[in-house]
Amino acid sequence: MATKKVIAICQSGGEFVTNKDGSLAYSGGDAYAIDIDQDTCMSDFKSELAENFGFSWENMTLKYFLPGNKKTLITISKDKDFQRMVSFSADAPNVEIFVLPEEAEARNVSNMPASRSSRTTASEAVVPVVSAGDIVVGDDMIANDFQIEMGIMPEESSPLPCNFVLTDEKQHIKAAQQWENAITGVDQRFNSFTEFRDALHKYSIAHGFTYKYKKNDSHRVSVKCKAQGCPWRITASRLSTTQLICIKKMNTRHTCERAVVKAGYRASRGWVGSIIKEKLKAFPDYKPKDIAEDIKREYGIQLNYSQAWRAKEIAREQLQGSYKKAYSQLPSFCKKIRETNPGSIAIFMTKEDSSFHRLFISFYASISGFRQGCRPLLFLDTADLNSKYQGVMLVATAPDAEDGIFPVAFAVVDAETEDNWVWFLEHLKLALADPRTITFVADFQNGLKTALPLVFEKQHHHAYCLRHLAEKLNMDLQAQFSHEARRFILNDFYAAAYATQPDAYYRSLENIKSISPDAYTWVIESEPLHWANALFEGERYNHMNSIFGLDFYSWVSEAHELPITQMIDELRAKLMQSIYTHQVQSREWIVSTLTPTNEEKLQKEIELARSLQVSAPHNSLFEVHGETINLVDINQCDCDCKVWRLTGLPCSHAVAVVECIGKSPYEYCSRYFTSESYRLTYAESINPVPNTTMTMMILEEPPVEGVVSVTPPPTRLTPPGRPKSKQVEPLDMFKRQLQCSNCKGLGHNKKTCKAVS
Repeated sequence: MATKKVIAICQSGGEFVTNKDGSLAYSGGDAYAIDIDQDTCMSDFKSELAENFGFSWENMTLKYFLPGNKKTLITISKDKDFQRMVSFSADAPNVEIFVLPEEAEARNVSNMPASRSSRTTASEAVVPVVSAGDIVVGDDMIANDFQIEMGIMPEESSPLPCNFVLTDEKQHIKAAQQWENAITGVDQRFNSFTEFRDALHKYSIAHGFTYKYKKNDSHRVSVKCKAQGCPWRITASRLSTTQLICIKKMNTRHTCERAVVKAGYRASRGWVGSIIKEKLKAFPDYKPKDIAEDIKREYGIQLNYSQAWRAKEIAREQLQGSYKKAYSQLPSFCKKIRETNPGSIAIFMTKEDSSFHRLFISFYASISGFRQGCRPLLFLDTADLNSKYQGVMLVATAPDAEDGIFPVAFAVVDAETEDNWVWFLEHLKLALADPRTITFVADFQNGLKTALPLVFEKQHHHAYCLRHLAEKLNMDLQAQFSHEARRFILNDFYAAAYATQPDAYYRSLENIKSISPDAYTWVIESEPLHWANALFEGERYNHMNSIFGLDFYSWVSEAHELPITQMIDELRAKLMQSIYTHQVQSREWIVSTLTPTNEEKLQKEIELARSLQVSAPHNSLFEVHGETINLVDINQCDCDCKVWRLTGLPCSHAVAVVECIGKSPYEYCSRYFTSESYRLTYAESINPVPNTTMTMMILEEPPVEGVVSVTPPPTRLTPPGRPKSKQVEPLDMFKRQLQCSNCKGLGHNKKTCKAVS
């Protein structure tokens, strides 16, 4: 991250003022500029501030505004909060931080404006207090909706400030006390019964009593205290003239022991969800554990983890839309994809009970881009969906001319099975309609080994993912061999896979055999024709692993918790932006036959070719002399080093021959590495799909005659333990260790060997 300038404003000598729109502004105070970056820690930052402003860093409080929100101050109390502030303001040239020494905080409390409205409503916008010391301001707050929370609460006749909630760290009063006047008495009016019930809910929490409905309909609501014999009552009904809801009767006297009532008795997940909704919007990673702690601290209500988790789901649904409604909107959503992006494939299947089964999506821009500009090479992989209904995403990606990820198609299914792979591949084949022989780099387990030849028959090559193979080999050998022995075997296994010449391949196999005949048998039985460079008949351009589309998997990880239609539209938006970015990027390239990366690779081979000597040809065969002697068949575009065939770009030996016969090396480069192919890949754009925003998630769509009604799939139990994430970095066992040439031991060399020579 680049250096960011922080404007630190000391509150000593200044004060916050409230604008007409409810936003906060700071007047006065000293300012000091500090440059920070992602590595700056909070303690160093506070030390510099303390030195400049002249007071102890231990007694200062730091606060900042959320970007675009001048109504909510967030407290920085630990390094995690400090780094979060840096992340939130990443796009801003600078950020203001307010520095509050203890005496300044006390002065702010005493200097608050003293005004009070005679009328109290229950329609306040609830904004959670972020932490002790925060100043929290709602969007539509009305005077007297909140109170100053100090060491002691003000008397009933004391003036209350408008729009502010201040908390004192030493003597913290629960935020629930702000609701003590949510119900004021007879003649108080509300816009709806929902608003009245919400106010009653908050009032009961603030006063610590339980209640039950005697009557609860669209005309009148009558409520009594749940305690036996307690006279507290309230009745509200609709006014005939204005349609407002008015409190007609209220007995405010309680004879019950309210103190023994648990504060959390009415803490429904829906209520907690509405409380945390705004904070969840600002902090999407808000954890259930933190939710429970905040609710306990601010409202005195004890939640267990399960209750906090369910409340978070309710809040997320309020923000993002209903998961259930999203499934019911799949038919219209798929139709809109096809209408707005002609030529795209968007189909789904349901089970006999109309519950969701699987969904396939491939945009025309992806289909056309693969046909026109991409190599006939596809990577098949999966991504787990840790959403409410879980499931798996099957993904097909291709490399563009720069070896960047180009998503071609994806599907949402319930599990990775042979049946689901066959269904996905059948629709992929129909969508692509590509006459070329395609090489698939994919796992050989979970049904793929059977599904690929079943769907594509002889019009394909299946290159086994080398990483999956190595992981299975290591697992199968774990009980028989030590870690060191397995390391040797795996190193030789990788050497066999990458070997371009048959003799090097067989030499690596003999090394494995010398360590373990059983491991040698395992390797032979793993079908080397599908993974060894020296034996593989397809063209995979030296791509050995199916874990290729890491960018796409990061998109999935960001969107997988959304309702299904929103998740798909989020991926569509990412694809649309990616295609546009690549279009703009390619326009800025200097005019060249090859893309920048491939141009650089070719120039390196041209430089190496200058030191090589080419002998007289025999037909189309040329002998090239350098450190080794290599044969180049110029007509077959092949060299016995196999680099040309494996990469698609001429090796240095081939370049020497091409220049010897007076031709250009560019004529012998694969067309898939040209700038033209790159632009053809990204020639088509993806269009937005209307009505996929939050409004679509919340509003009910009328049922369409003849269209199937899709219901959510059955929920599955989450497996125990931490969810498995896709591994990206090479396994440690694949990293070579030092081997001593004297004693053959690992971890040291001959110079540091302690064995007696």
